[in-house]
Amino acid sequence: MKLCRFRSTVLSIFALAATSVSMAEQANVIHETELPELRVSTVISGLQTPWSMAELPSGEFLVTERAGQLKLVRGDKAESITGVPEVYFAGQGGLLDIKLHPNYQNNGWLYLSYAFGKRSKNALKLMRAKLRDNRLVEQQQLLTVTPFKDTPVHYAGRITFLPDNSLLLTSGDGFDYRESAQKKDSLLGKIIRINDDGTTPEDNPFVAEKNTISIIYSLGHRNPQGLVYDSKRNVVFSNEHGPAGGDEINIIEAGKNYGWPVITYGRDYSGAQITPFREYPGMEQPLVNWTPSIAPSSMTVYYGEMFPEFQGDLLNTTLKTRELRWVDLDGTKPVKQVSLLKNLNQRFRHIEVAQDGSLLLLTDSGQLLRVDKP
Repeated sequence: MKLCRFRSTVLSIFALAATSVSMAEQANVIHETELPELRVSTVISGLQTPWSMAELPSGEFLVTERAGQLKLVRGDKAESITGVPEVYFAGQGGLLDIKLHPNYQNNGWLYLSYAFGKRSKNALKLMRAKLRDNRLVEQQQLLTVTPFKDTPVHYAGRITFLPDNSLLLTSGDGFDYRESAQKKDSLLGKIIRINDDGTTPEDNPFVAEKNTISIIYSLGHRNPQGLVYDSKRNVVFSNEHGPAGGDEINIIEAGKNYGWPVITYGRDYSGAQITPFREYPGMEQPLVNWTPSIAPSSMTVYYGEMFPEFQGDLLNTTLKTRELRWVDLDGTKPVKQVSLLKNLNQRFRHIEVAQDGSLLLLTDSGQLLRVDKP
């Protein structure tokens, strides 16, 4: 196991103003913050395009690899799980998120999101199964995101559970279908809510609305890559990719419209304006706006004993800026942002809080890292 110890002198970036609008307009304020010494160790390397992970009650890890493999990590060895459904591995597609049911120790259900199909017709799927003797058994297909699309990008696919054991699933806009994010007869560009068995909750916000898909929970999303239920505050946080600029953190509420592509702080990759609007009636402002983009890839809210300085705060992995972005919260108000682990120069794909309060990080270079205190 490779260990790296360092005294973390980090940058607090974007001293946040009272709202994300004024924050987006102001110049960056950068100052140094001293943090306790952190220890980074390599649990395992050599993973292939890892995307997500879940810690089992035994302390072992299940890791998804985008090409379609599910690995069980025991110590510094990875064993293959059989019975994984065939995935569409292209662009940003493949085997994506994994989550354990909140009552996993009693019912054994684990949930997987993945892209399936072919270039001309593909979609995001959600299934559940049980793990037995390194094989997925009792598989059940729960959801297919429709309509199908012919782009291998913007699948989203993040999963989180709510206190009633219903679950939320993020769905991307498919890139070329961004107008669908505002259409209630499409599941593209949405956050979806279903019961743990795939049925529709009766209290979903649009169940009584005509010409609307009843499992839509919120709309106006581009490509939400982080999704977490905060049990202490009883809120759902999500982060998502904007275009060139306009990455966001949002508090997700049932029935709310988060604006894409009618409002955004970003521009098209060509530099062209997507919309003249940053605000619009009936559409939510982001809690945090990252312009320029940092490319957030996952998020967790920290409640653990190992790092009291992170208590109740949001930790976001990033791809473009190769850091762990700490968003310090006062209640639900962002008050400071701090860049962590930038010295490792890694594209961080996923974060989990381990049972012992340490941090677990997946990198695009194929490593599973643990961050703890010496």
